[in-house]
Amino acid sequence: MRSDVDAFLCRLAQEFRPRTDESVGILLRYTRSELPEPWRYEEIAALAAEETAGHVVAFLDALEHGVDATEAAVPPQSLELARRFARSGVPISTLLRAYRLGHVALLQLIQAEVPGLTDDPELINAAAIRLMAAGFAYVDRNSARVVAAYQEERDRRLQRRLLLANEAGRRIGTTLDIGRTAQELADVGTDDFAGLVTVDLLVSVLDDEGAPPPSGPSPLRRVAQRSVPDDGTTEFPVPTGRTHTYPAESETARALATGTPVLHRVGASDSSYDERGGPARGDSHSVLLLPLVARGETLGLVQFFRTGNSPPFEEDDLLLAQEIAARAAVSIDNARRYTHERSTALTLQHSLLPRHAVEQSAVVAASRYLPSGSRAGVGGDWYDVIPLSGARVALVVGDVVGRGLRAAATMGRLRMAVRAFADIDLMPDELLTHLDDVVIRLQHEEGQDAGETSATCLYAVYDPVSRVCSLASAGHVLPAVATPPDGEGDAPGSRSAEFPEMPIGPPLGLGGLPFETVQFELAEGSLLALFTDGLIQSRTRDVDTARGVLRDVLAQGPESPDEVCDGLIAALLPERAVDDIALLVARTTSLDPDHVATLDLPSDPAAVAGARRFTSDTLTAWGLDDLSFTTELIVSELVTNAIRYGKSPIHLRMILQSTLTCEVFDANSTAPHLRRARTYDEGGRGLLLVAQLAERWGTRHSREGKTIWAEQALLTGDLFTAAD
Repeated sequence: MRSDVDAFLCRLAQEFRPRTDESVGILLRYTRSELPEPWRYEEIAALAAEETAGHVVAFLDALEHGVDATEAAVPPQSLELARRFARSGVPISTLLRAYRLGHVALLQLIQAEVPGLTDDPELINAAAIRLMAAGFAYVDRNSARVVAAYQEERDRRLQRRLLLANEAGRRIGTTLDIGRTAQELADVGTDDFAGLVTVDLLVSVLDDEGAPPPSGPSPLRRVAQRSVPDDGTTEFPVPTGRTHTYPAESETARALATGTPVLHRVGASDSSYDERGGPARGDSHSVLLLPLVARGETLGLVQFFRTGNSPPFEEDDLLLAQEIAARAAVSIDNARRYTHERSTALTLQHSLLPRHAVEQSAVVAASRYLPSGSRAGVGGDWYDVIPLSGARVALVVGDVVGRGLRAAATMGRLRMAVRAFADIDLMPDELLTHLDDVVIRLQHEEGQDAGETSATCLYAVYDPVSRVCSLASAGHVLPAVATPPDGEGDAPGSRSAEFPEMPIGPPLGLGGLPFETVQFELAEGSLLALFTDGLIQSRTRDVDTARGVLRDVLAQGPESPDEVCDGLIAALLPERAVDDIALLVARTTSLDPDHVATLDLPSDPAAVAGARRFTSDTLTAWGLDDLSFTTELIVSELVTNAIRYGKSPIHLRMILQSTLTCEVFDANSTAPHLRRARTYDEGGRGLLLVAQLAERWGTRHSREGKTIWAEQALLTGDLFTAAD
């Protein structure tokens, strides 16, 4: 009976073979009706007919030649179809069901032919059993093979997806620059994934974070794009940096408006997709439109194009692109937020730093401020040049611990506090003590949540009359001092540069610890270099080496403070600065002895007349007779006040520079105050008169006593006369 069944099945296969094409069509229609999901993928539908025909032929061959169904060769189209199922993201259960449906339907078609070939019930029954056994053996064998092909392709694609996602995480967001981050996204997208990538960001996101949304299509700016091969031959419709919009009804605009990722097939007559973002030649056949969304806000749109003979995008590709775009969106948003905060902090910091050189004649100063390129943001470095009474000048450099807007704002508050304390002529150590109290108050005001407020500061005062420099440090790096040989300032390239030996006090904000003022005399033409630690800190060089380079530049460099600043920056600035740099270089001058007149006075009211005569004679010698009347009145009131309320010794000093300054020193530390005298009061009008006649007046204290001073402006003609 077995041989009869084999012969019958062989005959059955031969009789059925001419209807192969007809049976393939029936099988396809049946499978499509029962399982419509895979048929929406064009590449699956295109191969399904060929793959079904291959199975029919292979099964008929096994029946005709009596081959064991488990040994029948699997059609190559079957393995390729399984791979396409995997690439399209169709579940493996759908693939197996498609095989069961197809093979069961084929068995039904073949069994329908049996009654036409024999009426032997026993043969029909035996043939049916053999046919079903062979069919299920064939299905089982082929299912195992196609599942293996499906899984292999799926694993390969998952591995590729994982590798590309990891590569995107490694390469996107290496900097906090928006343009660079967008270009990194384009570069990663064109590495074995897409033929061309464009990145557009909303103009409102780039330029004005708080701008209201436009009423029409949102304008975008092309931030980055790249094609493969990136040989410069591709003509992009929108150049990088150009602002453009997509039509309101285009697929691109809808994806941007809804924030929904889209896999779009571009047909020959497709008018729903605007290809302005893609290749100018219009040969893209599939596009992934991915809105860049971070923290609930749409930043822009990235488009992945495949062109030419490359395979079209699939659903699995869309998932991978979504993961890459999500990573890139967060990096771009981080860069945008950092750029916005950094720009705001820089603007605030530059608005708080001196914009123009102050008018003073004690030093010739130049300064530089260089923000760091690190991700930490703008720091709180600052510098200042503050004119003081008596032709003196204060030089200040400070550094607030921390980064960003808070550090910049704190820097501004401390700089204003230093100016206020300088205005009352405090000694450097006393000024730092008061500034320390300010920092402690800021700590209490801001609370623990804001973090600890701390700062360093170096405050120096230079007097061109005595050529004495007084300075104190609150945790700040010491300045460098370069003096000309033999006290002469006309021998460039041979200065002696050193760091003064002096104690460094604690940083501001600790409280209760003392600061110390150090004084030393400077020759005319000496250079003072005050800086923050960013100038000498580097990952590739230790601090001692940097200090040596700084000394060499000061010793051998030019005379001009501007050129010295440039030389120090060129020699010490690291390739990538990790901290802000504030640099202040001052070349000292000394006041001509002929422009300083001093008189010692006894504590006797009769000395007032002698002070007036001394003033008149001095002004005559300086060619300033026009100022004699007002100056004599000022001097007489200041001297009278010192004799009446002060203590010996009493000194009168007159200084001629861009202004005329009269100073009276006495050993009493009690400060006078301005008051308005009543009608019948016999006194109390002296300082009021001084305030009316002088342009500026004030009191400064020292450890020996106090000095009351008054300044008068010189007319241009007076200044020329005095210079002669």
